[in-house]
Amino acid sequence: MPSLHTPHPRDCIRIVFGALAVMCHLALPGCAPDAVPVKPIDSGASAAPGGPFPAPDDHPAVHGPLGPATSFSEAQLFEPCAWLDGGPEDEDQHNLVVPYSGYLLMPWAPEDGAGGLSLFDVSDPCSPTKHGEGFTEDIRETHSLGFVHLGGDHPHAGDYTVTNGVLGVVFWDVSDPTAPEAIHYMRLPDVFYPDSYARVVLSTFWQYPWLYVAAADNGVFVVDASNPYEPSLVGEYRFDPVLRAGGVWALGNYLVVGSAEQTKTAILDITVPYEPQPVPGGIFEHLDDDGHAVESYHANVTGNWIFQARKENGGGFLLYDWTNPMSVDYVGQHKTPDGNSGYVFYDEGFVFVGESEMGRVFDMTDPTNISVVGTAVIQGDIDTVTPFGNVAIFSSDDLAIPGQASGVIPWSADPDTTGPAVLRIEPANGATDVPTSTRIGISFNEMVEPVSVFAGSVRVSTREGTPVAGWHSVQEGIVSFTPAAPLPTGTEIRVVVPGGGVMDANGNRTASDFEATFTTLGG
Repeated sequence: MPSLHTPHPRDCIRIVFGALAVMCHLALPGCAPDAVPVKPIDSGASAAPGGPFPAPDDHPAVHGPLGPATSFSEAQLFEPCAWLDGGPEDEDQHNLVVPYSGYLLMPWAPEDGAGGLSLFDVSDPCSPTKHGEGFTEDIRETHSLGFVHLGGDHPHAGDYTVTNGVLGVVFWDVSDPTAPEAIHYMRLPDVFYPDSYARVVLSTFWQYPWLYVAAADNGVFVVDASNPYEPSLVGEYRFDPVLRAGGVWALGNYLVVGSAEQTKTAILDITVPYEPQPVPGGIFEHLDDDGHAVESYHANVTGNWIFQARKENGGGFLLYDWTNPMSVDYVGQHKTPDGNSGYVFYDEGFVFVGESEMGRVFDMTDPTNISVVGTAVIQGDIDTVTPFGNVAIFSSDDLAIPGQASGVIPWSADPDTTGPAVLRIEPANGATDVPTSTRIGISFNEMVEPVSVFAGSVRVSTREGTPVAGWHSVQEGIVSFTPAAPLPTGTEIRVVVPGGGVMDANGNRTASDFEATFTTLGG
């Protein structure tokens, strides 16, 4: 369908029907479309209508001491100073890390399964201390982690995340960071291993309650994960011709689907969350400066940018502007002739790329003049370099030295003292005729601490100031808000990210207020 901001008349019927379908799904038992087995969602929302917002920093306390607080000399930069190792079953195949409750959380598992989650105190990053660990046979190599906190009124109150599974996905209870527990292994149709690219789950995005699953040639599965103990498959989108779905990122009513080892990326409309639809003009080919199609191993989405990790014939990354999802623009690239890129991350103007034989940090504070800040090497296939304050975790997913699959490597001399800033919001500020089924997505310029995201730090209300009940979820640098019921028609909705609320891994908070409004359809 066309842009959500300016729908064509011929699409209005579908928009209204979609809103009604989601209204049925969220509020009225037995009212969902016959083809989609769903159940209502109705408790544990993060703000009660009519109540005041909490203070921006009145979120649950983090358990750990937060991120790196160490300064480094120039001689220490881009040299390993410590290693992160999982449990006794760790086969030294690692990928990304993320902040969670004041710790660094690291999933670990090989392609064929069996591994876990480990949490580390990295306040002194060169002397990390493990503070929690959980294991399951069902996890496999994991490339993304999304979190949700369900409040005390929810029948399953607690904190949850989800990882890749051998033949599907695995839900975890991380309420106690000292003992993360795998609580449900959900198998998905047509997911198959040992083919590690064609049919497996490659990543997920949790825009609670909806979990979007990138399942390679299977396309995208949609899971109702309102109850992490009893999730259900409610929808799917299969690309024709096949687009090998490697990564998924939900921002409001858009879903970016990056391909794995292919040359195209797709943007889907998820106005009806369990019924993704193509956005006209939303499939684009990765073309470099010379107009050549370039395979991407994986992608990432930050604000208005889509990053493509360049695979083969050089490494580095390509950069696209998706401000208009129906007309994505090529911005440029930074090609490294000796690289072969895996995964890509962005943090406050810098880009982090694993390039197989090495990992690199790029300065992108000026997107028209990208440069290499530094390069580091650990043994193995360095697919992933994840920023974590002024250190980065260089991870190998194959051929690592035992116990050295993730190296803590300083990349900047001084600890991070700058809080997260909003880069983009969907629906966009000033948007009109927005479906009442909309979810709100806010993209920050770095990964945020999930515990700091709640009703007081990301506030959604009507123009009159009445809070909108709903759920917050966090995945890396993207915060999602899903209303617990359809938004009122013809109403201005106000979204505020107040200063002093949302934190990064180091505990730095937003420096100033951000505000946006949009108006719903009808009325």
